[in-house]
Amino acid sequence: MIIIAGLGNPGDEYERTRHNTGFEVIDELVKKYGIVLDFAKHKAICGKGIIEGEKVMLMKPQTYMNASGEAIADAVNYYKLYPNDELIVIYDDIDLPVGKIRIRESGSAGGHNGMKDIIEKLGTETFVRVRVGVGAKPGEWDLADWVLSRFPDEEKTVMKEARKNAAGAVGAILTKGAEYAMSRYNG
Repeated sequence: MIIIAGLGNPGDEYERTRHNTGFEVIDELVKKYGIVLDFAKHKAICGKGIIEGEKVMLMKPQTYMNASGEAIADAVNYYKLYPNDELIVIYDDIDLPVGKIRIRESGSAGGHNGMKDIIEKLGTETFVRVRVGVGAKPGEWDLADWVLSRFPDEEKTVMKEARKNAAGAVGAILTKGAEYAMSRYNG
């Protein structure tokens, strides 16, 4: 089984914010593959199903962004999975332009607190991540205010396409591997 975790914050007040992009890509996967998020376990809302012939568990951690590692490490340890082969994490990235996708097989947290917690709790930086660009923080903005802001109308269409591309990237990772997905989706 492969865990596919989208990062975000629980609660209506955080819906459609830049920081909840990971949750929204999970929603795209739910729609595309008919998987139902129908149980709560590992401090997350989860659903099991098949994507491109692979058994998967989709996760939306409910621990708030900065404690995402609690949920993900709990699930990885429970199922005795190897993060480098059996974990994909999807999250927002302020270092990428709005809508750009970047796939990596390992690396640092790059300043993302949710990723810092995951790396710390798993004890490894080696797992596939799908980063979705949400745009750089304007100089006058506080970082927390920026990532918790919603996209203006002119960026909503770009982000809708980005969520579809990120879901496609997950399918490509599962069928042809991360290197293939990087060559096709990193832009």
